[in-house]
Amino acid sequence: MRVVLFEAEDWEKKACARLMRQHDVRCTTVPLNITTVGEFKDAEVISPFVASRLDAGIIHRLPELKLIATRSAGYDHIDLAACRQHGVAIANVPDYGDATVAEHAFALLLALARNIVESVALTRRGGFSMAGTRGLELRDKVIAVVGTGRIGRRTIEIARGFGMRVVAFDQIQDAAAATRWGFTYGPLDAVLAQADVVTLHVPSSSTTAGLIGARQFEAMKEGAILINTARGNVVDTEALVRALASGKLRAAGLDVLPQEPLIREEAEIFRQDMTVDAVDLKALVANHVLLRFPNVLVTPHNAYNTDAALRRIIDTTLANVEGFAAGRPVNLVGVA
Repeated sequence: MRVVLFEAEDWEKKACARLMRQHDVRCTTVPLNITTVGEFKDAEVISPFVASRLDAGIIHRLPELKLIATRSAGYDHIDLAACRQHGVAIANVPDYGDATVAEHAFALLLALARNIVESVALTRRGGFSMAGTRGLELRDKVIAVVGTGRIGRRTIEIARGFGMRVVAFDQIQDAAAATRWGFTYGPLDAVLAQADVVTLHVPSSSTTAGLIGARQFEAMKEGAILINTARGNVVDTEALVRALASGKLRAAGLDVLPQEPLIREEAEIFRQDMTVDAVDLKALVANHVLLRFPNVLVTPHNAYNTDAALRRIIDTTLANVEGFAAGRPVNLVGVA
């Protein structure tokens, strides 16, 4: 089959050697978008990463396409309806980053709770005063874990190791996990009201978009910390800005933001075929405001970014392509 990997790093090209023995494989560093798609019209299999946006216009321009093997667990960057219309299957990498993402969530939390960034900046300037660097002890604090899938459960394990008390919310409750790790479920507002720390681990969907908004911030404890390593659209960014500006929230640690493609390349706004409405622009402005808050840490959607997790991603992706080509597809998300 004719296979194209987008946003591929050198080590990923080397990892594809086994695939190259049976298939015509091309690796490119560019993302797939309206500008680059013309070079790959004959592709039967594409493997995008998170910077590629596979909307209906892109899918339509790939007439030979049979499989999208996304190198991610989420697939909200892919137009599912367009894939159904064109008979394109989608395979993902469902299990690669539970420990990696959960550890990143705690890295953000610890950095905020102990003022690590400010403290390091202070000593680099030659200052050893502790003024303004007093921290927050995590032991005995209440952490609300919103979403108790693989990543959420790993986060709970870590939290218990810190001696934190765990409460959780999920639309599908896991009673066995609650018993094993000693946490309790509750309604979202009730869980938020108890929490010193709120950490989000839900997928992007119609039911989670705007899950944390003005009403939920109002329900939270005064001085709570929010951590989001899930998806940007789970949080209403304008409501988050207001909660931080008012002092309702002590701090926020964010690995994801809404409108990330526009943040990466704001010139995209002026592309002739790009539709950007007022909601998009307001979210973009709110993102820039967040970046200036001293009590907000933003990382560039790299919670997954460890050697072990990336190795699992490429290995699973190669298996997805090989299985599909052999007529034994795996990890399909059920849209074709």
